[in-house]
Amino acid sequence: MKRTTFSILLFLICAQMMFAQESKTTQLSLQQCVQMAVKKNINVKTARIDDQKSKYKMDEGFAALFPKINFSSSLTDNVLLPTTVIPGEFLGHAAGTMIPLQMGSRYSETTMLSVSQVLFNQTALTAVKLLKMSSGLSGLSVEKASEDIAFEVAKLYALEQTTAEQRKLIDKNILLIERLRDITKITVDNGIGKQVDLDRVNVNLENLYTQQSNTQAAQEQQLNMIKYMLEMPVDQTILLTDSADMQLMKDEPVLQTDFSNHVTIRLLESQKDISLLNKKIITNGYLPTLSLSGQAAYQGLQEKFGTYFKSSSDNKWYPYANFAVTLSIPVFDGFEKRSKSRQATMDIQKAQEILDDTKESFSMNYKNAMNNYVNNKSTVRRQKQNLELAEKVYKETTLKYKEGMAAMSSLLQDEMSLSSAQGEYLSALYNFKEAELKIMSLNGEIKNLIN
Repeated sequence: MKRTTFSILLFLICAQMMFAQESKTTQLSLQQCVQMAVKKNINVKTARIDDQKSKYKMDEGFAALFPKINFSSSLTDNVLLPTTVIPGEFLGHAAGTMIPLQMGSRYSETTMLSVSQVLFNQTALTAVKLLKMSSGLSGLSVEKASEDIAFEVAKLYALEQTTAEQRKLIDKNILLIERLRDITKITVDNGIGKQVDLDRVNVNLENLYTQQSNTQAAQEQQLNMIKYMLEMPVDQTILLTDSADMQLMKDEPVLQTDFSNHVTIRLLESQKDISLLNKKIITNGYLPTLSLSGQAAYQGLQEKFGTYFKSSSDNKWYPYANFAVTLSIPVFDGFEKRSKSRQATMDIQKAQEILDDTKESFSMNYKNAMNNYVNNKSTVRRQKQNLELAEKVYKETTLKYKEGMAAMSSLLQDEMSLSSAQGEYLSALYNFKEAELKIMSLNGEIKNLIN
């Protein structure tokens, strides 16, 4: 009875452990992987921080157009009063004599409220436009960082799925060779087969075991890299659910020459516009500026500090106020703005050259990607047919070998042809996925994996 109870408890514990292990497995489609990477990738995170920072920077730019209000209060202790001299006749002395006289009070306290407002400053207005454009540029940087990480994750996902398919084929080949080894061993034991044939089978089998180990290690590394890009724990078990031959694009791609809507082109266009605004800010420095300012204050002049704390006729405060309209007209700055304007012109030309070159590069890369897509699609179809034919030939040769109608050398030759066909098919499949992703990154369809 005790033994039965122990067995039941052991079974329940094992079942619970297996359930816990299964519950830790996270199944991820390609789109889920991309969305998680876009959400957690460090490059996208920093781009979002820069985007938020640019919005605060824009608020800072608007501050230049708002009124400025300041309140200040100061207390001065004139330890030694300043001395001035006045003509002696003012005090009844002989003409030509100068009388030294100390003026002022020991303590002086001033409380002031000042207000200023820019009435016209074209440089500040243009700077606000520049900050708005910079904020839009930061948003485009977030979009570009998202598309870049989406492309990299999708490539890694396709590579892992191709490796998984390779591992399946190797496992399948191992089962076939193990059966062949068992059959050959029986024939050798019965004196019908040759030991060299068994040795050849064992050599092939060991090679497959090595391939199996290497493929498993490569797959684990690829999964670990995916977990790193998704900021998942290394010990987390993940299962990629989409197949290696899944179709990424809904429709067949068509040749295009207009890439103006691509995020990279929009980024370069924005950078050129920013260069234009920078030059405009410099030329606006030749325009006059107009501002309004005013202040109101109370001043208390006392000989004794304690008087400030008494309510008496001696504690007197004297108000004063003023306002001013200031017009500033730049006349000559030593050609500083002219030099800066010429530099800005060079920046505009540079931005235009980069933009034109990038557009040409996009057209060339898209044509190449289209050629790779068409070629690899055809290659995948041919290699799949070739793989099916190689499997058929291998099965027929295996059957003939079992019946004693085919030599071991022919079987091993067909097995090598099968392995080669499998490798060519998987290579073509991954190249096709890579070409497909390249087209998606150029025509903007990579966004479909993000949204």
